[in-house]
Amino acid sequence: MPKLPDRVLFGAAYYHEYQPSPRLEADLDLMREAHFSVIRVGESVWSTWEPENGVFELDWLQPVLDGAQQRGIRVVLGTPTYAAPPWLARTYPEINAERRTGQPMGWGVRQEIDYTHPAFLFHAERVIRRIVARYADHPAVIGYQVDNEPGAEIFHNRGVFQRFVDHLRHTYGSVEELNERWGLTYWSHRLSTWADLWTPDANGQPQYDLAWRRFQGSLTTDFIGWQADIVREYARDDQFVTTCISYPRPTVKDDDLTRRLDITAGNPYYRMQDSLELPYTRETGQGWTTDGTWALYQSADRMYSSRQEPYLVTETNAQAIGAPWINEPAYDGQWRQAAWALVSRGATMIEYWHWHTLHFGAETYWGGILPHSQEPGRVYRQLAELGAEFEKAGELVAGLTPDADVALVYSTDTKWALQETPMLPDADRGPDRASYEAVFGAFYRGAFDASLEARIVHTGQLFAEDPAEYATRQPVLVAAALLIASDDELRWLERYAAAGGHLLLGIRTGYEDEEARARPERKPAFLTEAAGVWYDEFSTIDRPLSVVAAADSPLQLPEDARATRWIDGLQLDGGEWLASYAHPHFSRWPAVTTRAHGAGRVTYVGTVPDPALAAAVLAWAAPDRPTAWRPAADTQTVTGATAKDGTRLRFVHNWSWLPSEFTLPVAARDVLTDADLPAGETLRLGPWDVRVLAER
Repeated sequence: MPKLPDRVLFGAAYYHEYQPSPRLEADLDLMREAHFSVIRVGESVWSTWEPENGVFELDWLQPVLDGAQQRGIRVVLGTPTYAAPPWLARTYPEINAERRTGQPMGWGVRQEIDYTHPAFLFHAERVIRRIVARYADHPAVIGYQVDNEPGAEIFHNRGVFQRFVDHLRHTYGSVEELNERWGLTYWSHRLSTWADLWTPDANGQPQYDLAWRRFQGSLTTDFIGWQADIVREYARDDQFVTTCISYPRPTVKDDDLTRRLDITAGNPYYRMQDSLELPYTRETGQGWTTDGTWALYQSADRMYSSRQEPYLVTETNAQAIGAPWINEPAYDGQWRQAAWALVSRGATMIEYWHWHTLHFGAETYWGGILPHSQEPGRVYRQLAELGAEFEKAGELVAGLTPDADVALVYSTDTKWALQETPMLPDADRGPDRASYEAVFGAFYRGAFDASLEARIVHTGQLFAEDPAEYATRQPVLVAAALLIASDDELRWLERYAAAGGHLLLGIRTGYEDEEARARPERKPAFLTEAAGVWYDEFSTIDRPLSVVAAADSPLQLPEDARATRWIDGLQLDGGEWLASYAHPHFSRWPAVTTRAHGAGRVTYVGTVPDPALAAAVLAWAAPDRPTAWRPAADTQTVTGATAKDGTRLRFVHNWSWLPSEFTLPVAARDVLTDADLPAGETLRLGPWDVRVLAER
C-alpha cells in the first residue's frame, strides 16, 4: 500500500518556472521558515517539459526537488496533461474540445482538449512516462497528481458521439429496447437503426440527457484511471496517486473517479471576510467558490464522502481567488480557522494556491502567499503561525474520522438530470440549473445550523450497505430530491426506516426511475405507506411562506420558519400532520408530516425549507444527540473527530469579531499549547479564533 501522510502536510503549489527572476533558494528558505512540509509541482507546464514534438527538457525540475529534499519538504509531482502545448494544438487541431457538434471551442485557456482522442492520448502517455520515469526515484517525491481538476468540458466531438452510440448499443442491445426504455414514441423519435440517433446539441429528451451525462462522466473517470495506471508502472510502493477535484465540474462523478486512486484530493475555495461570519444571514448562491461557513463545512464533507476516508486539500485560498474585480483576503485568524475546520472534517493536507502571486496570465490577481513584490507580508506571517501549529499537533490530527449525527444521501445522477431539466425556477423564472444543490444544501445547512455534524454518502455507497446495520450506525438519514433512483433503492430506504432509522424525505424523492422516467406510482413511490402520505399535485411558489407548527405537534418551530420555492400537495394516509403553511390555498396541505414505521420513522418535508425550518426539523429528528459539546454562542461551532489512536478531539471555533466563551464539559488538553484544562474551565475565544482540544 502507498504511504499516506502521517501528519497534516502543509504547503502550497510552487512553480519556480513562473518566477520572473530566479529565486529558488530564497523561496525554499521562506517555506521552511513557515513550517512547510509539502509542495506541488510540475502539472501546468507541458510546453516546458516538451517544448517541441518529441523534444524533452526534463532536468529543470531537479534543483527544485533537491532543494525541497534538503529542507525536509516533500513533493507531489503532477502530470501536465490538462494544459496542451501549442505545437500539439497546431499539429492535431481535431483534438480541440467541441462545446457543440462541429464547433471547436478554440485555444488560449486550458483543458480545451478532447482527452479521448487517440492522438492526444499518444502524446499524453509519452510525456507522462518521460516525466515520471525521470523523477520516480527522487526521495522528495511522495506522490503524484495526475492531470488537474478534470471534467471541465462536455465533449461534443464526432468521435465522442460515435463512442456514445457504441456505448448505448452495448448497454441496451437493440434500438427497439432503447425506444422502449427512453419512450421515443414521443414526438416521433423512434429509431429504426443506431444511425438514426441525433447529436445532443438540440436534444429535448430527458432520458437521452441523463445517458449522455453519465457517459461523459465515465470518460473522465476512465481518463484519470488510465493515467493513474501508467504512473503506477514507475511509482515506488510508498508513493500515492491522486488527482485534484473541482467538485462542480460537469463530468466528475467523484465516488467513481476516486475508486481508481489511492486517496481523494480536492480544491475547496470559499469566500472570506464577512462571508464566514456567524450567525450567517446572507442569502447568496453557491458556486465553485462557496459562501458561508456552513458551505465550507459542506465542501469538507463532500471531499470526505468521495471514499468515506480522509483526504488531501490540494488547493485552497491564499488570498483573493477569482475575478480581479473581487478581492476579499481573509481577516486575521480566518486562514487558521478554515484550515482547522477542514482538518476537523478529515483533511490530512492543507496546500494553498499558490506560493507567489503571478505576474502574468489569466490568474494575475489570484493572490498567492507572497504578493507581487515577493516580500513576505501579513498572509505569509499568518500562515507561518498556522504551519507551526500543525507541526506542534503532529500525528494526532492527521487522518481524522469526523463525527456524524446525521447522514445525507448524495446523487450525482440527480444533479445531472436536474442540470438538464431543472425543477426549480431562478429569480427571473428561468431554469435553475443548481436545483439539486439548492435542495441538498438546504438540508445540509439545516443540520449545520442545528449544530449537527453531517456525513454525506453517495447512492452507490449507501445502497451497498445493509439497511438494518446502517440504521444502527447512522440513525438519521436525509433523502431529499433523490429524483433518480431504482425500485430497489427506494425499497432500501423503506427497510432502513423499518429497521429503526429516522428517514427524512424531501421533494422529488422517488419521482423518477433510473432512466429519468416519471413513475406511474403515487409519490413518493414505494414509500407512501411507510411515510403515511402521498401526493399527485405540486406547485412552485414565488415568495416564501410562513410555516407554523400544528396544535400538539412535537415539532417546535421558530417564528421565522419559512417554506420556499416549492410545495408538494401532501395527502395524509396514516401520517401525522406536524406543520402547516400560513396561506389561504396551500394551508390545505401539510408542510411537514411524520409516521412511525416498524422500529423507525419516516418524516416528509414537502417544501424547500429555509434555514430556520430546516434546522428545526433536523434538531427534532435527532433529539438524542449529546448536548455537552454544543456551541455556547451563535457565533460558535463545535465539532468532534476521532484520531487514529482513538483520541477524541474537539474543535471549538468562534466565527465572529465578537469574543465568546465556552465551558469545557470534561477535562481536556489544549493540543496547541499542551495546557491541561479541567472540566468546567471557561475557554475565552477571541475574534476569529479556534481551539483544538483532546479529551482526557
